[in-house]
Amino acid sequence: LYDHEKANERRAVGERFWWYICTGPKAPYPGLFIDRAATDLRVWLWQTWQNDIEGVLIWRLNHWHYPRQLGGGLQNPYEDTQNWTILYGYKHGYGNGDGRFIYPPEAAVEGSEDYVMDDPVDSIRWEMLRDGIEDYEYFVILAGLLEERRDQIPPDERGIYEELLEVPDTISKSLTEFTKDPSPLDARRDAIARAIVRLSRM
Repeated sequence: LYDHEKANERRAVGERFWWYICTGPKAPYPGLFIDRAATDLRVWLWQTWQNDIEGVLIWRLNHWHYPRQLGGGLQNPYEDTQNWTILYGYKHGYGNGDGRFIYPPEAAVEGSEDYVMDDPVDSIRWEMLRDGIEDYEYFVILAGLLEERRDQIPPDERGIYEELLEVPDTISKSLTEFTKDPSPLDARRDAIARAIVRLSRM
C-alpha cells in the first residue's frame, strides 16, 4: 500500500514514515513467511532505506496460541506453522511463520508440567532481519560521516561515498524486483563498511 510519491508530499510538510509487513503483502513483495527466500527480510531493510522510511514494525515475535474460537491454548508451532484466525466463520491461516520469529523451547510443547527455563529457539528469519537492521545502520553511519566530514573529503572522493548511499538495482530495483542472492548484499555492505572506516580516520 506504500505510495512513494504521496509519501514525499507528506515528507515535504515534515512528516516521517514507518512501515510494516505481517500477514501481507504476499509474493512478489518481500515477506516474513517461512517458505520465502531467507534474504527477503534482509532486503526489506534495504528497501526501507531506499524509500526513505525511518522505521519498521514487526507485529509479534512469539504468537504461539490458538485463538479463543479454536479452543485457545498453546499451539505447537513446530507441527503447525500457521497463525490461525476465524474469518467469516471459517478457519483461516495467515501464513507459515507469521508472528513467529522465535519459538518456544521444545520441552515447553512436549507436555512438560514443570517450568521450562530453556532459551527460546531462534529462526533464520530472525537472523536475516537482524542482518538487515545492521545493514540499515551502516547506511545511517555513512550518511552521518559524510555530513560531519563534508569539508574534509576531497571533492573527487565525495561522489564515490555518496554513491554508496544508493541501493543498486542489483539489490532492489523495485518493491517487487529484488535479489534472492545474498552476494550483492554482502559486497555492498563490505564497501560501505570500508568507507565508514576511511571516513572515521579523517
